[in-house]
Amino acid sequence: MEQTQHRRAVIGNADNFWLYSSQDGFNLTHPAKFDSPQSEPCFTLQTTTTPITLSPAKTALVIIDMQNFFLSEAFGRGKGPGHAAAEKLMSNAIPAARKADVRVIWVNWGLTAEDCTNMPPAVKRAFGFEAVPDSTADGEQPNGIAVDKFGSPRHLGGSVLLENGKDGRIYRGLGSPCGTVKLASGEEVDAGGLLMRNAWNAALYPPLDEAYRQGSRLPSTADVWIHKNRMSGMWGQSTPLQEFLEDQGIRTLVFAGVNTDQCVSGTLTDAFSKGYDCVLLGDAAGTTSPGFSQECIEYNAAKTWGFLSSTDNFARAVEEMVQRT
Repeated sequence: MEQTQHRRAVIGNADNFWLYSSQDGFNLTHPAKFDSPQSEPCFTLQTTTTPITLSPAKTALVIIDMQNFFLSEAFGRGKGPGHAAAEKLMSNAIPAARKADVRVIWVNWGLTAEDCTNMPPAVKRAFGFEAVPDSTADGEQPNGIAVDKFGSPRHLGGSVLLENGKDGRIYRGLGSPCGTVKLASGEEVDAGGLLMRNAWNAALYPPLDEAYRQGSRLPSTADVWIHKNRMSGMWGQSTPLQEFLEDQGIRTLVFAGVNTDQCVSGTLTDAFSKGYDCVLLGDAAGTTSPGFSQECIEYNAAKTWGFLSSTDNFARAVEEMVQRT
């Protein structure tokens, strides 16, 4: 039987290209030139479709929205896909990233008052809003409308109803007070404004917060916390996340976090459109949406937007690199 001939290709352009080998898969190390020799340690990650070779110095583990608001039991978040993703991050992905000197970037909602003022209605709707009954049917004057400190309309008079089918205490709208919550220890804390910077609800889920604190003290590849003000951390012409990646020369993004079909996929697809290499760690990304939502993102991550892998494969690839060097 005639053997298939080995094939090679260069995909992209002079400033951003991948090297392809039918034997070895895709090389995503981004050398200076097509024929530049490999000058630094790299690791080969097995994905669901093909092996990919990555440069630790040009790769980041991007962890999205693993915050108290989305994961804390104090908000009624029972153990679910997000917590399973957190466990995989702590047991596999984060230790592997540390071992390989891959930068860990924590991208989280962190709003300012100005962000809330300028937030478009489509984003505000996703986190609930207030409405009042229309009293004109009874021949009364309609309730007046005022504007709060975030620039959001607030109705004057009448009983307030919460729209969008959300839990009123949690989903009163971006920036709105979340009230007092009770922790598992029995301690009560002020949860702060919904997804506002420095609020308790916007802090990292405690096990991951400890991982961040440890990583932030690393001497050369310290963990980085980056605020976002949309579901995507890469929307628009530029964002703090994109500026950091460009400054550090990072080209390959390994994604994890919650929710897979919302903030994770939003950031991933924007990064894909801007020319970054995108890898989704399926077992380190979770969502409370129906199962087909996760399947859809994983399918497209593997077939179109980049690649799909797992934390087990990530840890194994890094360990093999360490053993070689």
